[in-house]
Amino acid sequence: MAGSSFFALFDDIASLLDDVSVMTKVAARKTAGVLGDDLALNAQQVTGVPVDRELPVVWAVARGSFVNKLILVPLALLVSAFAPWGVTPLLMLGGAYLCFEGVEKLAHRFLDHGEEAERAERARALADASVDMVAFERQKIKGAVRTDFILSAEIIAITLGAVEGAPFLTQVLVMSGIAIAMTIGVYGLVAAIVKLDDLGLYLSRKGTAGAAWLGGRIVALAPYLMKTLSVVGTAAMFMVGGAILVHGIAPVHEAIDRVAGAAGGGLWGGVAATALNMLFGAAAGAVVLGAVSLAKRMLGRG
Repeated sequence: MAGSSFFALFDDIASLLDDVSVMTKVAARKTAGVLGDDLALNAQQVTGVPVDRELPVVWAVARGSFVNKLILVPLALLVSAFAPWGVTPLLMLGGAYLCFEGVEKLAHRFLDHGEEAERAERARALADASVDMVAFERQKIKGAVRTDFILSAEIIAITLGAVEGAPFLTQVLVMSGIAIAMTIGVYGLVAAIVKLDDLGLYLSRKGTAGAAWLGGRIVALAPYLMKTLSVVGTAAMFMVGGAILVHGIAPVHEAIDRVAGAAGGGLWGGVAATALNMLFGAAAGAVVLGAVSLAKRMLGRG
């Protein structure tokens, strides 16, 4: 009897781990779209500090990210346990914010030329001896942690939607696993990205011609990597945010499904559905940005 109980317990544990593994893969796939932007934003946030302080700043932001998730994961589990009806509205809010952030990013880049102004501000701070670099560093860390809180909330909300309806223990394990894996993965990659140019310089100073050539290519390609991450991240915002909004609005979802079916299904149907999700996300983001801008103007006049 004791032996059968042991094997039943073992079977339950194996079943639980199997469920956790499957749901973790699903959640990771759904949240992967946020990671390109997460990487680009955090890598940009820590640039501009002295070279010997880059890794300590990344570590400080990573600690803040863990704290963010220690707050967000229990809050999400409470919503799932006591107000499951709130999961879909939270996902819709997260999707709308992703789309808004994507449109705002494009507007900031192409209308306000914010990227050039930000670079100039960093250069002035580094060149001005009167600037308190400790305070400058703390300010950058606080800004990066705030950015991480928003992106972490999006990741946790998407993960919560993926495990909705699962047993509570499975939800805890999946969401905790995603939170830990995403934080380690993102900030490990951020640390590698911000140190790419240092690796290139080190190799370029080596005696061999091959190492010098490779170092020069790494130094030349590092800025393009950052730009590529930023572009991919912006596209992912519309793709993920648009898909979340479309799935929450039945008529739009059905219309896109019909178009995907007319495209023949399969690969072309998937491409058509993804493109329409992105277009819908961009349109929704533009509407939200317009509403936010109008509200700011009205509040300013008031």
